[in-house]
Amino acid sequence: MNRYLEKFLTYLDIEKNYSPHTLLNYKLDLIEFIKFLEEKPLEKVEYNDFRRYLAQLRTRKFKPRTLARKLSSIRSLYKFLQRESYIKENPAVLLMTPKLDKMLPNFLSEGEVTQLIEAPKLMKTGGQRDRAIFETLYSSGLRVSELVGLNIEHIDFIGNVIKVLGKGKKERIVPIGDTALKEIRAYLATRPVKEGVKPQRAVFLNKNGQRLTDRSIRNIINKHILMTSIKSKVSPHVVRHSFATHLLNRGADLRSVQELLGHVNLSTTQIYTHITTERLKTVYDKAHPHA
Repeated sequence: MNRYLEKFLTYLDIEKNYSPHTLLNYKLDLIEFIKFLEEKPLEKVEYNDFRRYLAQLRTRKFKPRTLARKLSSIRSLYKFLQRESYIKENPAVLLMTPKLDKMLPNFLSEGEVTQLIEAPKLMKTGGQRDRAIFETLYSSGLRVSELVGLNIEHIDFIGNVIKVLGKGKKERIVPIGDTALKEIRAYLATRPVKEGVKPQRAVFLNKNGQRLTDRSIRNIINKHILMTSIKSKVSPHVVRHSFATHLLNRGADLRSVQELLGHVNLSTTQIYTHITTERLKTVYDKAHPHA
């Protein structure tokens, strides 16, 4: 691997605490760029090289968001190279990201969330676990990585809070409702113990007694969504979007929702105000006689 790329990835891992998934995206994007350069060293790259690379990417019909991510990876790399004095001038400073349309996140109605939560049948194998998973996702607005990383000692059953390890390995304390805690207690009480398997600290386990993965959670949702009348595609992140949207619809302030979601910047949370505004417009158009 290119020595500059290796140093950059180490910086992102150690100093920026980026997740393995984010690190992999940076690595793949930058390896692709280095291959495009052929034998040209990174420190010799000029602005025209970026323009040629951008032209090549556009011929490959990448989605605007994918294109933006690839260019962002390059800009971050060159900012690092200049900061560490590997280069004097940053040729990527003029590299512009294509303008992206703001995408409003998908979310479920309160009724649809109830359908999803009640879809797992408690008498069936895994039913209690799956209901506890859905209740926890919706009660605390966790990312799927935060959910699978949840350990038993992270749950304060008396104080109604959980300790979450979020993006950048940052810890935060998040409230959790009585209903979710009740379902978790019921699951833990009936959780099968596998012979020869070391007791797990993880809350949610698979049939082999091991911690569930991100993919497992998505598969669990996909399985149960078929038992509902919900037509839209549902992922753990859609449940998270629903959590935030429903809070704002019921009067929560934006700053509080930001803290609950673990967003660093308020601007990330503000996307949800567009959803609530659109909902208000729809209500107005239907209800006002002169609309």
